[in-house]
Amino acid sequence: MTIMLIYMAKVGFLDHESASFVSFRFLGVLLFAFPLGLFIKGRKLKPLFYASSVLTPVLALVILYAIDLKLTHLLYTSLFLWGVSFTGIQITALPYILRNAKKETHTAAITLSYSTWSFAGIISGVLIFGLKNINPTLFNEKLILQIISILGLIGVLFVFNLKNVEHVPKISKSRFDLKDFDWKLIFKALVPTLIIAIGAGLTIPFVGLFFYKIHGLDSDKFAALSAFATLVVFGVILFVPIIKEKLGYKLAIPLTQLIAIFALIVLALTEIIPYQYAVIIAIVAYIIRQPLMNMAGPMTSDIVMKYVGEKNREMMSALTAAIWSGSWFISSIIFKVLLINFRL
Repeated sequence: MTIMLIYMAKVGFLDHESASFVSFRFLGVLLFAFPLGLFIKGRKLKPLFYASSVLTPVLALVILYAIDLKLTHLLYTSLFLWGVSFTGIQITALPYILRNAKKETHTAAITLSYSTWSFAGIISGVLIFGLKNINPTLFNEKLILQIISILGLIGVLFVFNLKNVEHVPKISKSRFDLKDFDWKLIFKALVPTLIIAIGAGLTIPFVGLFFYKIHGLDSDKFAALSAFATLVVFGVILFVPIIKEKLGYKLAIPLTQLIAIFALIVLALTEIIPYQYAVIIAIVAYIIRQPLMNMAGPMTSDIVMKYVGEKNREMMSALTAAIWSGSWFISSIIFKVLLINFRL
């Protein structure tokens, strides 16, 4: 996802067309998150890991094939299914950790889960930058993305080698009984996520395109920037348990989010700053924003899951994913409309 929009721009897709295609990825998560939240209650989660570990990289290869040949219907379909496949990992990860990790290690376990995604971002960013600079003619965006997708299949080996006995909580009622959930608690806990997701949805999916179109950073340079920023994220997230102990949730979460929002505003303003070093300001703002915004993730996940209680965790995880994807889907449509009416 780091350089896919840049690749689409290079093969001839207009920005608003790319936004329309990408929105279907989020639509897939949005539509399937709630049913999946009901389905996984009281069930084993490993089968979903198995399916997602295979389907997610395979569908990524199909997406690249559709982009290359400009098969619009296949691109819409494959991005939609990619989003659905991704829910098998995105929604089930937190419930799996909370079911199987010791209570005293929940914060650390969630932190490591977030760090894993960051570490993957570092590896992919370094790989993109390295291959592009070894031979930019051979290693174009298409080939690099194909290599990364194929490497993603390695995850199958690890998922299928999970040997621990999974703890599955017993349910007293039908998993499809909506009255069994504490909806008041769930909706109260979803409010902060909704606020953050609305803002993130209008920015994060298109940051790579912003740096490419406004500041001229090609895919390899943005990948290097993204890898460095993610490296900072990785380092900072590992200290989340310590930060939580020192500052507490009430100070740590709002403080990091406010500074991150300020950095994002500065980043956006670099488009209109008549200054030759605007790109440097944008890079610094991006590097500041990434760790501060991401480090709140493990803390909010930990406190929210404890707040809603064990019987609501699967539904909470599903609705959180739905809110993020829903906001990103709507934001992609808004992005498309704004481009059509104010830039094209």
